[in-house]
Amino acid sequence: MLKKFSYHGKTLEELKQMDEKDFLPLVKSRTRRALKRGFTPQQKKLLLKIDKKLNGTYKKNLRTQCRDIIVLPKMVDLDIYVHNGKEFVLVKILPEMVGHRLGEFVITRHLVKHNAPGIGATKSSTAIQAK
Repeated sequence: MLKKFSYHGKTLEELKQMDEKDFLPLVKSRTRRALKRGFTPQQKKLLLKIDKKLNGTYKKNLRTQCRDIIVLPKMVDLDIYVHNGKEFVLVKILPEMVGHRLGEFVITRHLVKHNAPGIGATKSSTAIQAK
């Protein structure tokens, strides 16, 4: 049996119909405070592109370096490419992501695995000829 998504007792359809002021009491205090402050110019630009994408007038992929924007209910079911410092990584916005920040879903660090030491790295490796 599938569990229906709800965010603090509200379904996704109810969240999408809500005004931003009605959505504020549902989120955590840090998120609420960030939303009350308003959006930065970069975030406003992304929100305009999202609105155009929802209307069907924006045909390109959504790409952003704005990792600190909060996922709003209207963003659900969109594909957004988020920058991780090196490249743009695809993030599919799911209903469970509402209230979180975009950057939480894109890993910026990766595990470094080293191979054998290079020539000259150790005293014994200087005697080995280069291939």
